[in-house]
Amino acid sequence: MTTFDEKLVSVLGKKSADALEAGLGLTTVGELLRHYPRRYDERGKLTEIAGLELGEHVTVQARVKSARQRRMKSRSGELLEAVITDGTSDLHLVFFGRGSRKVERELLPGREAMFAGKVGMFNGKLQLAHPDYQVLDGEDVAAADFAGALIPVYPAAQGIQSWNVSNCVEQVLAVWDGVTEDPLPEPLRAERGLIGLEQALRHIHRPDGWAAITIAQQRLKWDEALAVQLALAQRRRSATARPAPACPPRPALVREAFDARLPFELTAGQREVGEQIARDLSGEHPMNRLLQGEVGSGKTIVALRAMLQVVDVGRQAAMLAPTEVLAAQHARSLRELLGDLGQAGELGGAEHATRVTLLTGSMPAAARKRALLEIVSGEAGIVVGTHALIQDKVEFADLGLVVVDEQHRFGVEQRAALSGRAGGSTPHVLVMTATPIPRTVAMTVYGDLEVSALRELPQGRSPISTSVVPVASKPGWLDRAWQRIHEEVGKGHQVYVVCPRIGDGAAEDDAETPPKESGKDDGSDRRPPLAVVDVANKLAEGPLRGLRIDILHGRMAPDDKDAVMRAFAANEVQVLVATTVVEVGVNVPNATVMVIMDADRFGVSQLHQLRGRVGRGSAPGLCLLVTEMPDGTSTMERLRAVESTLDGFELAQLDLELRREGDILGAAQSGKRSGLKMLSLLRDEDVIAEARVVAQEVVEADPELTANPGLAGLVAGLLDDERAEYLEKA
Repeated sequence: MTTFDEKLVSVLGKKSADALEAGLGLTTVGELLRHYPRRYDERGKLTEIAGLELGEHVTVQARVKSARQRRMKSRSGELLEAVITDGTSDLHLVFFGRGSRKVERELLPGREAMFAGKVGMFNGKLQLAHPDYQVLDGEDVAAADFAGALIPVYPAAQGIQSWNVSNCVEQVLAVWDGVTEDPLPEPLRAERGLIGLEQALRHIHRPDGWAAITIAQQRLKWDEALAVQLALAQRRRSATARPAPACPPRPALVREAFDARLPFELTAGQREVGEQIARDLSGEHPMNRLLQGEVGSGKTIVALRAMLQVVDVGRQAAMLAPTEVLAAQHARSLRELLGDLGQAGELGGAEHATRVTLLTGSMPAAARKRALLEIVSGEAGIVVGTHALIQDKVEFADLGLVVVDEQHRFGVEQRAALSGRAGGSTPHVLVMTATPIPRTVAMTVYGDLEVSALRELPQGRSPISTSVVPVASKPGWLDRAWQRIHEEVGKGHQVYVVCPRIGDGAAEDDAETPPKESGKDDGSDRRPPLAVVDVANKLAEGPLRGLRIDILHGRMAPDDKDAVMRAFAANEVQVLVATTVVEVGVNVPNATVMVIMDADRFGVSQLHQLRGRVGRGSAPGLCLLVTEMPDGTSTMERLRAVESTLDGFELAQLDLELRREGDILGAAQSGKRSGLKMLSLLRDEDVIAEARVVAQEVVEADPELTANPGLAGLVAGLLDDERAEYLEKA
């Protein structure tokens, strides 16, 4: 049962307090006042409809264009269909039941109103089904009050709309006693021209003009930026105080032999990053480095050279992968790269060889027991696995380095558990990601890590062309896509077809069923995501009949997954229909086509990752983004952006621009609302960088913030226990 702030209940009443908690998770006066407006509308200035995102809960100010009643097709009763406009684009509304007559009387053509609801799609057009609304003209006194010179539009949810939040804020501000002590020290505020917290909170909710909003936002951004940077500065200081196993380079051993055998020349970036890592590993404090690089930029070679440096001093390296498919792929790739240098104890093994051992959660008992013995005895110099590596039964002889592949797909608790396995010292950590990270995100989310980037692609990578296949407007293009697959297979090449869902008969993956007739009237417009099993069957029976097709997804038994990947690598499978299990690490140079079904259901970075699975051999790659989304939507703009560039760093910046209320501090894992509400990672790089410098100075002088209780409270207020734990373990 939620414990509400007594003051919040006394001011708003139990019903409104319950609505705030149920819809937005707000339970105190402080939380409500820190629930800032998302934007401000001016009366008469309509919201741009073209920028709406499918599935988003929106509040828009628009003018009624038309409203008409009609009878429902599949059941008795009437519905009201309305069209609202911003003067350029239209948005369709639908209302059901007896109340639709009242709506028709209120939504007269020409009237302006605020509309709130979830954006859906019906017949290729954006739609709000039964939205809440509030008329902004006419004789409605409440609406007239609401529609002042500047209308604050708040993040809202089902059951509590922006105007409800606005009314609650109005009531609280009327009786609020203000701030007892400003958390930012006065010298800091004076030096940067920041207003006091109380003034900032009043201005942000009830501004008397745009200038007041700007001044308030600048102060509130500093609160958030400094809170995060203080927490990260404390973490960096704590990390440097711990001992780590020193692993300086040793001559005439495995790494030197490996370098001498490389059949290609390292890129300048690989050499530079390799030298940075070698220096870090030589130190007595734990390395914490983030290695980001384009798909195919050669991160695995950099990581392997680091692991061999650790092996050469008699310690072990562990490589964590997010899936068993990727773990098996990594183990196979490392063994192939090492050759006899990875065959310690085997006939034909090199003099100073090591051993690569794979450990996953579903290995047969005998193989698992053998792997565990190799790990605890130290016989395994390099250990590759999934989360199975951090189970209590897994003991390392002397763990010196942890390499985490695609860190964003691996839980922070899991990484933290493995980091404590080095016999009293903390192993070095190298985090790798093929999703380029904008500098502001690196400073904020990965502020305790040193960041290295590989931007240069090795020689020999083939070009990849990308095309959007808009099924809604050009259905014939999909037929052409299947023809292209036949052409590529005819040349001896192979193809990936990626779907967002498995569809293997489990309850949540039932085969696709067409929308019911009644569903067309109630706004349940989108069909379920396309599923691997269904698509594979339809392709085998239809446009790809005669080709060798197989499937791959995360629920398959490990042996089955491995068998499919081996068959695909050997060109025994021509078309692999899969989920995003092939997103990272899978390397089949002969695959030249990537078809992504329902591409609009994937993020920008994920599309870029998937595209990187082709163009890895001598033949050029082709990526087809298949979508039913209509032109003119922000989702289609996102797909067009992926179509227009292969620059992952440019796409990462676009991905950041498209994010709305995502929580960079861990709510993606905790399921809670955003911790940063005012700070923009896109626009506030200067504030973040300056706050980082200030935080470092403060923590060096006052590590526990005992002399700065206001700042300590600021950190605690923004970073609840769960987020603080996230940062501590990240």
